[in-house]
Amino acid sequence: MTIKGKAYIAGIYEHPTRKAEDKSLAQLHAEVARGALDDAGLTRDDVDGYFCAGDAPGLGGLSMADYMGLKVRHMDTTETGGSSYVIHVAHAAEAIAAGKCTVALITLAGRPRAEGTATGTTSRNYGAASPDVPFEFPFGPTVVNQYAMAAMRHIYQYGTTSAQLAWIKVAASHHAQHNSHALLRDVVTVDDVVNSPMISDPLHRLDCCVITDGGGALVVVKPEVARSLRRPRVRVIGAGEAPKHQMGGKIDLTYSGAVWSGPAAFSEAGVKPADIKYVSIYDSFTITVLITLEDLGFCEKGHGGKFVSDGNLISGVGTLPFNTDGGGLCNNHPGNRGGLTKVVEAVRQLRGEAHPRVQVRNCDVALAHGTGGSLATRHGSATLIMDRG
Repeated sequence: MTIKGKAYIAGIYEHPTRKAEDKSLAQLHAEVARGALDDAGLTRDDVDGYFCAGDAPGLGGLSMADYMGLKVRHMDTTETGGSSYVIHVAHAAEAIAAGKCTVALITLAGRPRAEGTATGTTSRNYGAASPDVPFEFPFGPTVVNQYAMAAMRHIYQYGTTSAQLAWIKVAASHHAQHNSHALLRDVVTVDDVVNSPMISDPLHRLDCCVITDGGGALVVVKPEVARSLRRPRVRVIGAGEAPKHQMGGKIDLTYSGAVWSGPAAFSEAGVKPADIKYVSIYDSFTITVLITLEDLGFCEKGHGGKFVSDGNLISGVGTLPFNTDGGGLCNNHPGNRGGLTKVVEAVRQLRGEAHPRVQVRNCDVALAHGTGGSLATRHGSATLIMDRG
Protein backbone atom coordinates (compact mmCIF):
# COMPACT_ATOMS: atom_id res chain seq x y z
CA MET A 1 0.00 0.00 0.00
CA THR A 2 1.40 3.37 -0.99
CA ILE A 3 0.94 6.23 1.45
CA LYS A 4 1.79 9.00 -0.99
CA GLY A 5 -0.81 11.72 -0.56
CA LYS A 6 -2.94 9.57 1.75
CA ALA A 7 -2.23 11.58 4.92
CA TYR A 8 -1.16 15.04 6.07
CA ILE A 9 0.66 16.33 9.14
CA ALA A 10 -1.78 18.91 10.49
CA GLY A 11 -0.42 19.64 13.97
CA ILE A 12 3.03 19.87 15.59
CA TYR A 13 4.34 20.83 19.01
CA GLU A 14 7.67 20.75 20.80
CA HIS A 15 7.67 21.14 24.57
CA PRO A 16 9.68 24.22 25.64
CA THR A 17 11.10 22.66 28.81
CA ARG A 18 14.57 21.19 28.86
CA LYS A 19 14.42 20.17 32.53
CA ALA A 20 11.08 19.02 33.90
CA GLU A 21 11.65 18.55 37.62
CA ASP A 22 8.06 19.57 38.37
CA LYS A 23 6.29 17.37 35.80
CA SER A 24 5.65 13.66 35.49
CA LEU A 25 6.24 11.74 32.28
CA ALA A 26 2.49 11.40 31.80
CA GLN A 27 2.04 15.16 32.20
CA LEU A 28 4.59 15.82 29.50
CA HIS A 29 2.78 13.46 27.11
CA ALA A 30 -0.52 15.18 27.83
CA GLU A 31 0.92 18.68 27.43
CA VAL A 32 2.52 17.98 24.07
CA ALA A 33 -0.69 16.27 22.92
CA ARG A 34 -2.70 19.38 23.73
CA GLY A 35 -0.13 21.59 22.02
CA ALA A 36 -0.22 19.64 18.75
CA LEU A 37 -4.01 19.42 18.73
CA ASP A 38 -4.29 23.15 19.37
CA ASP A 39 -1.85 23.78 16.52
CA ALA A 40 -4.03 21.70 14.20
CA GLY A 41 -7.28 23.26 15.37
CA LEU A 42 -8.59 19.94 16.69
CA THR A 43 -9.52 18.51 20.10
CA ARG A 44 -8.96 15.21 21.82
CA ASP A 45 -12.52 14.23 20.85
CA ASP A 46 -11.39 14.22 17.22
CA VAL A 47 -8.62 11.70 17.89
CA ASP A 48 -9.38 8.10 16.92
CA GLY A 49 -5.82 6.78 16.59
CA TYR A 50 -2.98 6.95 19.12
CA PHE A 51 0.72 6.20 18.65
CA CYS A 52 3.56 6.13 21.18
CA ALA A 53 6.74 4.16 21.94
CA GLY A 54 8.55 2.79 24.98
CA ASP A 55 8.96 6.19 26.60
CA ALA A 56 5.26 6.20 27.55
CA PRO A 57 4.78 5.25 31.23
CA GLY A 58 2.88 2.29 32.63
CA LEU A 59 1.34 0.12 29.93
CA GLY A 60 2.39 2.54 27.24
CA GLY A 61 -0.40 3.35 24.83
CA LEU A 62 -3.05 1.83 27.08
CA SER A 63 -2.02 3.90 30.08
CA MET A 64 -1.65 7.12 28.11
CA ALA A 65 -4.96 6.75 26.26
CA ASP A 66 -6.61 6.32 29.65
CA TYR A 67 -4.71 9.24 31.21
CA MET A 68 -5.58 11.61 28.37
CA GLY A 69 -9.18 10.43 28.04
CA LEU A 70 -8.80 9.30 24.45
CA LYS A 71 -11.43 7.16 22.76
CA VAL A 72 -9.56 5.50 19.93
CA ARG A 73 -10.16 2.64 17.52
CA HIS A 74 -6.55 2.15 16.49
CA MET A 75 -3.26 2.05 18.46
CA ASP A 76 0.41 1.47 17.64
CA THR A 77 3.27 1.21 20.15
CA THR A 78 6.11 0.25 17.78
CA GLU A 79 9.46 0.58 19.57
CA THR A 80 12.65 1.05 17.54
CA GLY A 81 14.47 3.58 19.72
CA GLY A 82 15.31 6.88 18.04
CA SER A 83 13.60 5.88 14.79
CA SER A 84 10.29 5.01 16.50
CA TYR A 85 8.47 8.25 15.88
CA VAL A 86 9.51 8.63 12.26
CA ILE A 87 8.10 5.13 11.77
CA HIS A 88 4.94 6.15 13.63
CA VAL A 89 4.18 8.87 11.09
CA ALA A 90 4.36 6.30 8.31
CA HIS A 91 2.29 3.82 10.28
CA ALA A 92 -0.30 6.51 11.00
CA ALA A 93 -0.47 7.31 7.29
CA GLU A 94 -0.92 3.61 6.52
CA ALA A 95 -3.66 3.29 9.13
CA ILE A 96 -5.46 6.33 7.73
CA ALA A 97 -5.17 4.99 4.18
CA ALA A 98 -6.61 1.67 5.37
CA GLY A 99 -9.54 3.38 7.07
CA LYS A 100 -8.44 2.40 10.59
CA CYS A 101 -8.49 6.01 11.83
CA THR A 102 -8.90 9.57 10.56
CA VAL A 103 -7.01 11.66 13.14
CA ALA A 104 -3.86 10.09 14.59
CA LEU A 105 -2.11 11.57 17.63
CA ILE A 106 1.58 10.76 18.19
CA THR A 107 3.28 11.74 21.48
CA LEU A 108 6.84 11.59 22.80
CA ALA A 109 8.17 12.57 26.23
CA GLY A 110 11.25 12.00 28.37
CA ARG A 111 12.84 13.09 31.66
CA PRO A 112 16.45 11.82 31.52
CA ARG A 113 17.91 15.14 32.63
CA ALA A 114 15.66 15.53 35.67
CA GLU A 115 16.33 11.90 36.58
CA GLY A 116 20.11 12.28 36.16
CA THR A 117 20.33 9.53 33.56
CA ALA A 118 23.72 9.12 31.88
CA THR A 119 22.22 7.80 28.67
CA GLY A 120 25.45 7.71 26.69
CA THR A 121 28.12 6.54 29.11
CA THR A 122 26.58 3.86 31.33
CA SER A 123 26.36 0.24 30.27
CA ARG A 124 22.99 -0.67 28.82
CA ASN A 125 21.71 -4.17 29.54
CA TYR A 126 18.60 -4.81 27.51
CA GLY A 127 17.80 -7.89 29.56
CA ALA A 128 18.50 -11.59 29.62
CA ALA A 129 15.59 -12.20 27.26
CA SER A 130 17.55 -10.61 24.43
CA PRO A 131 19.45 -13.41 22.66
CA ASP A 132 22.68 -11.54 21.93
CA VAL A 133 23.13 -8.81 24.53
CA PRO A 134 24.25 -11.15 27.36
CA PHE A 135 27.30 -12.07 25.27
CA GLU A 136 28.25 -8.39 24.89
CA PHE A 137 27.38 -7.05 28.34
CA PRO A 138 30.50 -8.39 30.15
CA PHE A 139 32.60 -6.13 27.91
CA GLY A 140 30.81 -2.98 29.12
CA PRO A 141 29.24 -1.60 25.94
CA THR A 142 27.87 1.92 26.17
CA VAL A 143 26.10 4.06 23.60
CA VAL A 144 29.04 6.38 23.09
CA ASN A 145 31.73 3.72 22.74
CA GLN A 146 29.62 1.81 20.21
CA TYR A 147 29.17 4.92 18.08
CA ALA A 148 32.85 5.68 18.55
CA MET A 149 33.71 2.33 16.99
CA ALA A 150 31.74 3.30 13.89
CA ALA A 151 33.47 6.68 13.81
CA MET A 152 36.94 5.18 14.20
CA ARG A 153 36.30 2.69 11.40
CA HIS A 154 35.08 5.45 9.08
CA ILE A 155 38.20 7.47 9.87
CA TYR A 156 40.43 4.46 9.19
CA GLN A 157 38.70 3.35 6.01
CA TYR A 158 37.95 6.68 4.34
CA GLY A 159 40.33 9.17 5.89
CA THR A 160 37.56 11.13 7.59
CA THR A 161 38.91 13.56 10.19
CA SER A 162 37.74 14.80 13.57
CA ALA A 163 37.70 18.31 12.13
CA GLN A 164 35.25 17.21 9.43
CA LEU A 165 32.97 15.64 12.03
CA ALA A 166 33.21 18.86 14.02
CA TRP A 167 31.61 20.82 11.17
CA ILE A 168 28.34 19.01 11.92
CA LYS A 169 28.31 20.40 15.47
CA VAL A 170 29.33 23.81 14.16
CA ALA A 171 26.36 23.85 11.77
CA ALA A 172 23.96 22.79 14.53
CA SER A 173 25.27 25.56 16.79
CA HIS A 174 24.82 28.20 14.10
CA HIS A 175 21.14 27.23 13.98
CA ALA A 176 20.64 26.80 17.74
CA GLN A 177 21.67 30.41 18.44
CA HIS A 178 18.32 31.48 16.98
CA ASN A 179 16.27 29.00 19.05
CA SER A 180 15.31 30.49 22.41
CA HIS A 181 14.52 27.02 23.80
CA ALA A 182 17.79 25.34 22.75
CA LEU A 183 19.87 23.99 25.62
CA LEU A 184 23.14 25.08 23.97
CA ARG A 185 22.93 28.39 22.13
CA ASP A 186 26.59 29.37 21.86
CA VAL A 187 28.10 29.16 18.39
CA VAL A 188 31.13 26.88 18.41
CA THR A 189 34.09 26.49 16.07
CA VAL A 190 35.84 23.42 14.73
CA ASP A 191 38.66 24.07 17.22
CA ASP A 192 36.13 24.22 20.08
CA VAL A 193 34.85 20.77 19.14
CA VAL A 194 38.18 18.99 18.61
CA ASN A 195 39.64 20.56 21.76
CA SER A 196 36.70 19.57 23.97
CA PRO A 197 37.34 16.59 26.28
CA MET A 198 37.60 13.18 24.64
CA ILE A 199 34.70 10.96 25.69
CA SER A 200 35.35 7.86 23.60
CA ASP A 201 38.04 8.11 20.95
CA PRO A 202 37.51 9.70 18.43
CA LEU A 203 34.32 11.34 19.78
CA HIS A 204 34.74 14.49 21.87
CA ARG A 205 32.22 15.94 24.27
CA LEU A 206 30.91 18.33 21.62
CA ASP A 207 30.47 15.44 19.18
CA CYS A 208 27.75 14.14 21.52
CA CYS A 209 24.11 15.19 21.77
CA VAL A 210 22.64 17.03 24.72
CA ILE A 211 20.55 15.27 27.37
CA THR A 212 17.24 17.02 27.95
CA ASP A 213 13.71 16.54 29.20
CA GLY A 214 10.70 17.48 27.15
CA GLY A 215 9.07 15.95 24.12
CA GLY A 216 6.76 16.68 21.26
CA ALA A 217 3.66 15.58 19.41
CA LEU A 218 2.28 15.28 15.90
CA VAL A 219 -1.22 15.06 14.50
CA VAL A 220 -1.60 13.12 11.25
CA VAL A 221 -4.95 13.31 9.46
CA LYS A 222 -6.71 12.09 6.34
CA PRO A 223 -6.83 14.51 3.38
CA GLU A 224 -10.46 15.51 3.92
CA VAL A 225 -9.68 16.62 7.47
CA ALA A 226 -6.55 18.49 6.36
CA ARG A 227 -8.53 20.46 3.80
CA SER A 228 -11.04 21.52 6.46
CA LEU A 229 -8.37 23.02 8.74
CA ARG A 230 -6.87 26.50 8.61
CA ARG A 231 -3.26 25.37 8.67
CA PRO A 232 -0.64 25.03 5.92
CA ARG A 233 -0.85 21.50 4.59
CA VAL A 234 2.16 19.18 4.80
CA ARG A 235 1.73 15.97 2.86
CA VAL A 236 3.39 12.63 3.59
CA ILE A 237 4.70 11.35 0.26
CA GLY A 238 7.20 8.60 1.06
CA ALA A 239 8.52 6.44 3.87
CA GLY A 240 10.90 3.59 4.47
CA GLU A 241 11.98 1.58 7.50
CA ALA A 242 14.65 -1.07 8.01
CA PRO A 243 16.66 -2.74 10.75
CA LYS A 244 20.38 -3.30 10.60
CA HIS A 245 21.80 -5.93 12.92
CA GLN A 246 24.88 -8.10 13.26
CA MET A 247 23.90 -10.49 10.47
CA GLY A 248 25.77 -13.43 11.92
CA GLY A 249 29.00 -11.47 12.22
CA LYS A 250 29.03 -9.91 8.75
CA ILE A 251 29.35 -6.44 10.18
CA ASP A 252 30.46 -3.33 8.32
CA LEU A 253 30.54 -0.38 10.71
CA THR A 254 30.62 2.25 7.97
CA TYR A 255 26.97 2.11 6.90
CA SER A 256 23.54 2.22 8.53
CA GLY A 257 20.04 0.94 7.85
CA ALA A 258 19.45 4.13 5.87
CA VAL A 259 20.88 2.30 2.86
CA TRP A 260 17.55 0.44 2.79
CA SER A 261 15.04 2.86 4.34
CA GLY A 262 16.23 5.79 2.21
CA PRO A 263 15.76 4.23 -1.25
CA ALA A 264 12.34 2.90 -0.22
CA ALA A 265 11.22 6.39 0.82
CA PHE A 266 12.62 8.07 -2.28
CA SER A 267 11.00 5.48 -4.54
CA GLU A 268 7.57 5.91 -2.98
CA ALA A 269 7.84 9.70 -3.00
CA GLY A 270 9.04 9.80 -6.59
CA VAL A 271 11.86 12.23 -5.76
CA LYS A 272 15.65 12.11 -5.61
CA PRO A 273 18.14 13.38 -3.02
CA ALA A 274 18.78 16.38 -5.28
CA ASP A 275 15.11 17.38 -4.89
CA ILE A 276 15.34 17.68 -1.09
CA LYS A 277 15.59 21.27 0.14
CA TYR A 278 15.97 20.53 3.86
CA VAL A 279 16.92 17.51 6.00
CA SER A 280 16.30 16.66 9.63
CA ILE A 281 18.84 13.98 10.52
CA TYR A 282 18.91 12.14 13.84
CA ASP A 283 22.07 13.44 15.50
CA SER A 284 22.87 11.43 18.60
CA PHE A 285 26.51 11.96 17.61
CA THR A 286 28.21 13.75 14.74
CA ILE A 287 29.13 10.42 13.14
CA THR A 288 25.44 9.49 13.01
CA VAL A 289 24.76 12.44 10.73
CA LEU A 290 27.76 11.86 8.47
CA ILE A 291 27.03 8.18 7.84
CA THR A 292 23.31 8.81 7.38
CA LEU A 293 23.87 11.52 4.76
CA GLU A 294 26.08 9.13 2.80
CA ASP A 295 23.60 6.28 3.04
CA LEU A 296 20.68 8.46 1.96
CA GLY A 297 22.56 9.33 -1.22
CA PHE A 298 23.44 12.96 -0.59
CA CYS A 299 27.07 12.12 -1.29
CA GLU A 300 29.15 9.07 -2.15
CA LYS A 301 30.14 6.59 0.55
CA GLY A 302 33.35 7.80 2.17
CA HIS A 303 32.87 11.38 0.95
CA GLY A 304 30.74 12.46 3.92
CA GLY A 305 33.60 14.29 5.63
CA LYS A 306 34.17 16.52 2.63
CA PHE A 307 30.40 17.00 2.14
CA VAL A 308 29.72 18.33 5.64
CA SER A 309 32.78 20.59 5.79
CA ASP A 310 33.01 24.36 5.39
CA GLY A 311 29.46 25.09 6.48
CA ASN A 312 27.67 23.01 3.84
CA LEU A 313 24.94 22.11 6.37
CA ILE A 314 24.34 25.70 7.53
CA SER A 315 21.13 27.34 6.31
CA GLY A 316 21.84 30.24 3.98
CA VAL A 317 25.43 29.12 3.51
CA GLY A 318 25.56 25.53 2.31
CA THR A 319 23.71 23.39 -0.19
CA LEU A 320 21.87 21.15 2.29
CA PRO A 321 20.57 22.86 5.45
CA PHE A 322 20.08 20.42 8.32
CA ASN A 323 18.54 20.49 11.80
CA THR A 324 17.72 24.18 11.77
CA ASP A 325 16.39 24.03 15.34
CA GLY A 326 19.83 23.00 16.59
CA GLY A 327 18.93 19.31 16.62
CA GLY A 328 19.92 16.84 19.27
CA LEU A 329 23.45 18.19 19.27
CA CYS A 330 22.36 21.58 20.62
CA ASN A 331 18.63 21.94 21.07
CA ASN A 332 16.71 19.00 22.44
CA HIS A 333 17.12 15.25 22.83
CA PRO A 334 14.42 13.96 25.18
CA GLY A 335 15.47 10.44 26.12
CA ASN A 336 16.62 8.12 23.36
CA ARG A 337 13.83 8.89 20.94
CA GLY A 338 14.42 12.32 19.44
CA GLY A 339 13.16 11.34 16.00
CA LEU A 340 9.82 13.06 16.53
CA THR A 341 11.47 16.46 16.92
CA LYS A 342 13.11 15.87 13.53
CA VAL A 343 9.66 15.67 11.94
CA VAL A 344 8.52 18.78 13.85
CA GLU A 345 11.30 20.95 12.42
CA ALA A 346 10.82 19.56 8.91
CA VAL A 347 7.15 20.55 9.09
CA ARG A 348 8.12 24.03 10.31
CA GLN A 349 10.36 24.41 7.29
CA LEU A 350 7.69 23.27 4.84
CA ARG A 351 5.15 25.63 6.43
CA GLY A 352 7.62 28.52 6.30
CA GLU A 353 7.42 28.78 10.10
CA ALA A 354 11.07 28.17 11.02
CA HIS A 355 13.05 31.05 12.53
CA PRO A 356 13.54 33.70 9.82
CA ARG A 357 17.32 33.44 10.13
CA VAL A 358 17.28 29.72 9.30
CA GLN A 359 14.17 29.37 7.14
CA VAL A 360 15.11 27.66 3.88
CA ARG A 361 14.00 29.61 0.81
CA ASN A 362 11.38 27.87 -1.34
CA CYS A 363 11.37 24.81 0.90
CA ASP A 364 8.87 22.52 -0.81
CA VAL A 365 10.31 19.03 -0.16
CA ALA A 366 11.88 17.93 3.14
CA LEU A 367 13.22 14.72 4.64
CA ALA A 368 13.32 13.50 8.24
CA HIS A 369 15.36 10.49 9.31
CA GLY A 370 15.59 8.63 12.60
CA THR A 371 18.16 6.13 13.90
CA GLY A 372 17.45 4.03 16.96
CA GLY A 373 19.91 1.74 18.70
CA SER A 374 23.62 1.62 17.90
CA LEU A 375 25.41 2.07 14.59
CA ALA A 376 27.97 -0.53 15.69
CA THR A 377 25.58 -3.32 16.69
CA ARG A 378 21.83 -3.21 15.98
CA HIS A 379 19.58 -0.33 15.10
CA GLY A 380 16.44 0.72 13.28
CA SER A 381 16.38 3.29 10.50
CA ALA A 382 13.34 5.23 9.33
CA THR A 383 13.10 7.79 6.52
CA LEU A 384 10.15 10.12 5.91
CA ILE A 385 9.68 12.47 2.96
CA MET A 386 7.12 15.29 3.00
CA ASP A 387 6.11 18.12 0.71
CA ARG A 388 3.89 21.17 0.76
CA GLY A 389 0.38 19.91 0.07
